[in-house]
Amino acid sequence: MVSKTQEPDRNRYSQALRRLRGALLLAIVFSAGVNLLMLTGPMFMLQVYDRVLASGSVPTLVGLSVVVVVLFAFMALYDFLRVRLLSRAGYHLDRDLGDAGFDEWLASGVRGNRLNRRPLADIAVLRGFLASPAMLGIFDLPWVPFYLAVVFYIHPWLGFLTLGGAVIVTIAALAGQWLTEPGYKRAMGMDAGESFFVEQAYRNAEPVLALGMADRVRSRWRRMHDDGLASGQQAGDWSEGLSAFSKSFRLLLQSAMLALGAYLAIYQSISAGMIVATSIIAGRALAPIDQVIGQWRSVVRAREAHHRLAEVLAAPPPPRTAVALPAPEGHLAVNALTKFAPGQTLRADRPPILSQVSFALSPGDALGVIGPSASGKSTLARLLVGAWQADSGEIRLDGATYDQWDPISLGPHIGYLPQSLELLSGTVRDNICRFDPQGQDDAIIAAARLAGVHDMILSLPKGYATEIGHGTPPLSGGQVQRVGLARALYGNPRLIVLDEPNANLDAIGDDALMRAIMACRERGATLVVMAHRPSALASVNKVLVLQNGTVAHFGDKDSVLAQAVRPAATLVKRVQDAG
Repeated sequence: MVSKTQEPDRNRYSQALRRLRGALLLAIVFSAGVNLLMLTGPMFMLQVYDRVLASGSVPTLVGLSVVVVVLFAFMALYDFLRVRLLSRAGYHLDRDLGDAGFDEWLASGVRGNRLNRRPLADIAVLRGFLASPAMLGIFDLPWVPFYLAVVFYIHPWLGFLTLGGAVIVTIAALAGQWLTEPGYKRAMGMDAGESFFVEQAYRNAEPVLALGMADRVRSRWRRMHDDGLASGQQAGDWSEGLSAFSKSFRLLLQSAMLALGAYLAIYQSISAGMIVATSIIAGRALAPIDQVIGQWRSVVRAREAHHRLAEVLAAPPPPRTAVALPAPEGHLAVNALTKFAPGQTLRADRPPILSQVSFALSPGDALGVIGPSASGKSTLARLLVGAWQADSGEIRLDGATYDQWDPISLGPHIGYLPQSLELLSGTVRDNICRFDPQGQDDAIIAAARLAGVHDMILSLPKGYATEIGHGTPPLSGGQVQRVGLARALYGNPRLIVLDEPNANLDAIGDDALMRAIMACRERGATLVVMAHRPSALASVNKVLVLQNGTVAHFGDKDSVLAQAVRPAATLVKRVQDAG
């Protein structure tokens, strides 16, 4: 048996980080070259003061200058290569994690995002950090002891002075981390909450403006914004103060090095050239620490993004099904389906949204689901299309549970019109064909005709090529719903779930909906229609009545209508009147 330590790591985030090892190792190698060549300037100054000026040799000066030019050229090349490697590493990290981050973001839209995690934003933070000055400073930090050793070699007194300065700057850096980390964490959490609130306000701009809520909504945003700014500013004050101290102290240290060097040169302990050289080297020893302190906020942001991604993307991708099942015919069986609200646990005072719901449908059946508000109709719709997972019970399509299907392969065989519908940015054609680049025009037009929306689309400025989304004139609620219906019917799916499909439709749209339901039944599709308005149920042959999340009645429409009692009796009578 394979031990746990020998099992392959399927953590998507750790896998992506491991794939960066080669680039990071090369960046370390080039950083070594850069840091070694950083001694070019000090050594050149040492040679000029101690050899060229003492000998007055112009050829020596020319020769040294040529060597310095070549060495600085190599240093520029190595610095360019390490920055290029780190920026490409960030690009590849984004490529490796982008799809998983997007999938996780979509999934959080279904199951809820209580902690407001934004994996795509966190990936962007890490991508920017990899090629930032903070990352370069981190790569240079291991060379601080090397520069200290060089200074100690020149003279121990100068080495101890530099070491003392490094200790003071390091203490300042650690103090900065301790003082600023809580404030930065709090500010980042507030920023995420503010961004979410701003997006909500944007999506609900119409009622906000129409109901005179703009001032109060803006006031709430202002409080959230000011609180976040205050928290970030409090941490920033410490960071800025420590950064200023570090820079000033480094300059003071350089002056102290010059003074101590001059004192040692007076007593012939070191040469004049060593005074300048050690001052430059000591400054270089402290530069990475100063650089990291100056970029500390980006370091904290990157670290927090790393922890969130390590948690969010820790789960391996769902395994693919071992066998590609054939296209479903539409036999639907629901057995003892129970669903609690996302994040809810079993409690006596909080019953499930759905409890022990069971029914079965055959190809050609159309089920109308009725019931009062909050009876679980929309929850049932989400479960039937696989958007939500049941807490207990099962749904089988042609005898197979949904986890036996490949979601990508099953999707084209399911049509879904949600109660709250928003079309995605793209053309009308893109939305109907579900953004399939291989979508056939004949199938798109057929779905639009079936939904009764073909003529409406032709009346748009560019017909099927009309853009929908940011910066374009919005479609009406009825137009959006009818395009959404065409999307649900695209490709002749075998299972079609319509949640309040006629909520925004006029009489013409209602007629088109009834004809579409009948046409889908005739070709053998299985339909489930959730509705309050009776006109949506005129073309169904079965009815299910939900009350408090349980099945009150289920069966043939005429039989259920004959048995139905209040609180569904009023709605049932309206269904009878509608035919």
